Order: sequence, then structure tokens, then C-alpha cells
Amino acid sequence: MSPGPVHGTWEPSPATRWEDAFLTGNGRHGALVFGDPDDDRVVVTHHTLVRPNGSAGARPPALAAALPALRDRMLAGDLTAAEEFTDGRPLQWVRPFHPAFLVRLRAVAGAGAPSRMRRSVDFTTGEAVTERGDRCSRVFVSRADDVIVHQVTGPAPELDVGLDHRLPGAPERLRVDHGVLLVPGGAVLGLTARYPDGDLAYTGVTLVLVTGGRTGATPAGVRVTGARSVLLLTRVRRHTGGTDLAAGARALRGLLAAGTYDTLLARHTALHRTAYLRAGLDLAADPAERALPGSALLRRPDSAALLERLFAAGRYHLLSASGLLPPRLTGLWTGDWDTAWSGAFTTNANLNLQTASAGAAALPEVTGALAALVERQLPDWRENARAVFGARGVVAPSHTDGECGLSLHFSREYPLHLWTAGADWLLVPLVEHDEIHGVSTPATAAALAETALFYEDFLTRTDGAGHLVVVPSYSPENRPAGGSWGAVNAAMDLSAARHALLTAARYHPGAAADRWRALAGRLPPHRVNADGALAEWAWPGLGDTYDHRHLSHLYGVWPLDEINPYDTPALAAAAHRALELRGPENDSAHGHLHHALVAARLRDGERVAHALARVLRGDHFHVSLMSSHYPHRDVYNADAAHTLPAVLIEALAQSTPGRLVLLPAPPPAYPRGSLRGVRTRFGAVLDLTWSPDGVTAVLRPTRTVRIELRTSAGAGFLDLVAGEDRVLTLTAR
Repeated sequence: MSPGPVHGTWEPSPATRWEDAFLTGNGRHGALVFGDPDDDRVVVTHHTLVRPNGSAGARPPALAAALPALRDRMLAGDLTAAEEFTDGRPLQWVRPFHPAFLVRLRAVAGAGAPSRMRRSVDFTTGEAVTERGDRCSRVFVSRADDVIVHQVTGPAPELDVGLDHRLPGAPERLRVDHGVLLVPGGAVLGLTARYPDGDLAYTGVTLVLVTGGRTGATPAGVRVTGARSVLLLTRVRRHTGGTDLAAGARALRGLLAAGTYDTLLARHTALHRTAYLRAGLDLAADPAERALPGSALLRRPDSAALLERLFAAGRYHLLSASGLLPPRLTGLWTGDWDTAWSGAFTTNANLNLQTASAGAAALPEVTGALAALVERQLPDWRENARAVFGARGVVAPSHTDGECGLSLHFSREYPLHLWTAGADWLLVPLVEHDEIHGVSTPATAAALAETALFYEDFLTRTDGAGHLVVVPSYSPENRPAGGSWGAVNAAMDLSAARHALLTAARYHPGAAADRWRALAGRLPPHRVNADGALAEWAWPGLGDTYDHRHLSHLYGVWPLDEINPYDTPALAAAAHRALELRGPENDSAHGHLHHALVAARLRDGERVAHALARVLRGDHFHVSLMSSHYPHRDVYNADAAHTLPAVLIEALAQSTPGRLVLLPAPPPAYPRGSLRGVRTRFGAVLDLTWSPDGVTAVLRPTRTVRIELRTSAGAGFLDLVAGEDRVLTLTAR
């Protein structure tokens, strides 16, 4: 029997681009590790580092007074009226995410003789290791102590150690101060960077401790001579006002009171390993391929070993990027001050796709980070609802830097301030978390109630048949044929409103629940167009624009359960037709994997495989196994890396509070394998094994429930009893 999948990746040479640096993180601090024994470079990041861009003090557009007139015009047939629904401001990006600085240990003399080296990252510990001869560099970011820990053993006779902010795109007007403080056994390095035109700054402090040898100050940092080992502890803090280098050093030194590098690693690993090992995928890959470096595997896009490793890396990176905040467009990492799309949280597809596996893949740390983001931003969401729509409740923005949740990013071509479905989509993973664990989280319940309150105030217009009308409406980031970006009755808006109202009613039984269910019942049905496809806009005169990266209109299929092959087969067929007609537009990775998630819900394994192949064969992954937005590794972006595990889980097992579907859309190229540790929404852990001979599923329920079981052989009901494992064996047909 071959060993299981490799929980890590490795390379035989250092990274020459920051995009290929191995990644480690704890959801607050991140590190990109180049792995060069003679020029040991680690880029430090922190989730809070966003630079001012002139948006401070900006508020959402005060448009509520103009809303009634806009609705009158749109319902009277003026399909371009929403283009004027703005306060005339230019497009404003959210504050861009950026790196802090580079920690660099450079061999001044005695560089190692040319010899074989290996750099690797262990997904079970989060430790990035570089080895050559007797020299070893180890880096991890502690989830227990919130510190970047870096140890070098067998160092060169002389090492220069310094902090350098001069990474690509660094602003020329950044005011940077360096500090060096020699202390017993080593030194303290400090870097404070103050942004232009304000008192906001960030400070990095690195404690350098040496074993043997000596440490002396240099103009750029410190020089370590003759040491047997060097230990560095680094933290970053965003702040206003001054800093106290000595106090920062004392806090870091206090971490070592009870031990060493290995002690800190053990404290971190107890948290990280537990989370990472909760779930896993084995596709019975060739052991020889499993042993290959990641760069070699990426040249074998059809390899089962590649898919195993990307599944493992995706969960590892998702976990490592989630803590204080969920993952950004770049996860928690960047080596460039000019991050694409500001390195923001984009909530009209990207963040939602990245967090799609959080529940099923057993990563409540990710769900917790998302819940924290939502809870912190609710006051801003309330202001969006009041300012733009004159409504109670909440409206989420399509872009946020992680702090400001106001609707500031919009333009004529992208009227993102009109989009009302965001709160519902961001709450979906939180609702799934509650279903998995059998709880009703008060913060989720409260946010759902506020979302329902918004719809009570917003849904006031009706059509000729008496149905409520969503006006204005917006389907990110598409426009209808024969219309404009701001439209009426986008399918996504209909599904989101219905889901939010019904889910809020489930959380809040009583009079409010009755009102919300009645309101949901007055929403119009989805429309099927002349092509037999689910229409993106359920309004006469608005035609479909098929070649687009977003699949917002299929929101009812995924992530919701509103449209599925079992309860709504006609609508599911129309949704499948819409999927067939959808073009890839610009080949963005998130578009392909969104396509795969919808295809899996519609039981189309061939289409899942095709979408995966477009990403795997399109050169979308860096050697680090972090992904890119476009083919040929163009634009560093975490969408594909973090979404891929969700695609594979959805293809192999799907659950709702009352249903389990086994192998709904398995990619045909992988006829055998096992998926373990999947959390189901009816409160059981699932381990699934499949082969040409049959399928075995082991369910470990935490609560007693009757569910519907769907397999290729048909459907039936299954009674589960809390605490009693249930083994299902299905023979191949």
C-alpha cells in the first residue's frame, strides 16, 4: 500500500521571484520565504497594513432622496436611468494592502560552497525550511504567540542582518526610520514607516539572539560574527504616534522565558496541526509523482499527485491567511506595494469563493475570521443602507480593505453601490457553520435580522402581476443586452432576498418571521429565456450577456440550495443550460472554478473536470502553490488556490440540513480515492472511499436526524443516531 499524500511541497533551488516564495502565516502576520542559504530573505506582511489613498473621511453617496424618481423611470422603461444614480464622484479604490519589509540575513563571507540544497514547507506545521550542508534556516508564524520565528543554524562566519522596506512599488515619500539597540546576547532591530500626509505609521521590531560569536551594529543593521545559531523574533504593529523599541524587545524576549525555537514551534503546532489535519484528500496517486518538487508536478496538469497537493496547499494557505481577517485577494501575502485591485476583500465573488470550503473542509477558523469581519463592519453596512436606499438594516459593500465597510467603490460602468445581495452571500458560510454545529450563533442571527429589515424597507414596488420588484438591481459585474449595468430583478438579487428573508425567519420565530416569510413569498419566480436558460434578469426586455467571468445569476444553485436537480428539476435544467452558454471571458481562475462549483451542484462531472483543467493547464499556479488571477501566472491572487478544495469536495460529497449526495460529479480521471473529515450540514463527519468496485461512506453523527441519501443508484432515507457510527457500502453498478 502506498503512503498517503504529501502534506507539503519542496524545491531544489531558491525562489527568484517573491511570487514563488513559500508561505506561512497565522491569520495576522504572514511571511514569504525565499529559501536562499546565502541570502536568507523573508518578506513580512500583516493583515492591517493598508496605506492611505485619500479615501479617509469619505462616506457612501447620499442618494436616498433620488431613489423614488429613479424607480419610476426604470419601471417606466428607461433602462439607462441608473447610470445617473450617483453623486458624480470619480472611482475610489479602497486602501491598498502592502508588505511591511524584508528581513534579510546575508552572508558577508564564507558563503556555502555550491552543493545540493532543498527548501520546503510543511503544511502540518506551517514551517518553511531551507537546508544545504550543515546550514539550516527555519521559519514559521506562530498561531499561539503571534510572532514570526526564524532560526538559522550553522550560519556563515559573518552575517549582515537588517530590515528593508524597499520592496517593489514602495512609495518614495514614505518616511522610514531605522533603529538598532545592542542587548545582551544579540540586538534589536526596529523599522518605523510613516505614510505621507498623516501620522499613521507601522513599526516592525526584530529581536536577534545569537548563540556563540558576537554582534555589532552596522549602518544597515547588525553584523553577526562566528555564531553557531541565530534566532529572530519579528512583530509588526500599525499605530499612530511614537514607538518604544526597548519595550517591543522586552515583549519578544518574554516569549523565550519558557524555552527555545522548538518550544515556540510546539506551542504553535498544537493549534495549527489540529486544524490542518481535520480533513484530507487521497486520490491514490503514483508515489513517485508524490515525491516530485512542486515545480515538476505543475508540469503534469493531469497528475493525481498534483491535485492532491493543491488540495492540501489550498487548505493550508486558507488556514494560514485567516485569523484577524479572512483571506484577501492575495491571501495574507504580497511582495509588492502595488497590489492588483488594492489587495482588497472583494465580496461579489472572490472572498465568497475563497471561503467556500470553510464549513465542509473543517476550518471553523476561517468562518470565525469572516464572522469577525462582518460583525466589525455592521455599523458601516447600516450607513450604506440609509445613505443609498433610505432603509433600515444593512447593505454590504462589494470592496473593503478590512476596516472600512462603506460603499465607496463604484462608477458608471461598475455601479457596485446598487448591489444589495452582498450581506446575504457573506452570511451564507456563517449559516452553514451553524447548521454543521447545530447552533444558532447570536451574531449571525442579529446580522440576518438586519438583512431582513433592509428588504422590508427596500422591496416596496410591484409589477403588473403583484410581484415585488427589485429596483434598482445589479448582477456583478455584468450588464444585460439591451440595457445598462443598473437593471431590474437580477436573478442573484431575487435569490438573495428570498434566502435572507426565509433564513432570518428561521432564526427568529415570531411575528417578524411571519412578515419575512410573507415578503419572500411575494418575490417573482426566476425567468427562463428563449434559449431555455435561466435568465440573468427576470424582467422583460433584458437579454442575457453570456460571455462573462461571473456567474451571479446561478447563485440559487451555488452556494444556495434554491435550485437543484431533486426539488426543482425544471429550473435545474434551465440553470444547466445557462452554464453551457456561459463563456469564460478573460479566463480568470475564479470564473472557471465558480463554473465548476455550479456544475458540481448540477451533477455534471465532465464540466467540473473541464473547468479544473482550464486552471491546471493554464499555468495558474506559482511554484509556491499560490495561484494567479489570469493564465501564465499573471497577477498574484488566492482565488484558485483557496477555492480548489471546495470544488473537489462539492464534486465528491454535498450536504444540506436534510440531504446527503455522494459522488454527484466525480472527475472521471480519478476513479479511486478517499475524502476524510468532511463536515456535513446535518451534523455528521463523513469519510468517503470510492473505487471501480464500489463506495464506502462512514458517517459519525453528532445529532439524531433523518436525511435523504442520494447516490448514483437512487434515493432513500437514512436514520442517524447521535454517537453511533453508520457505515454505508454501495456496490458498483
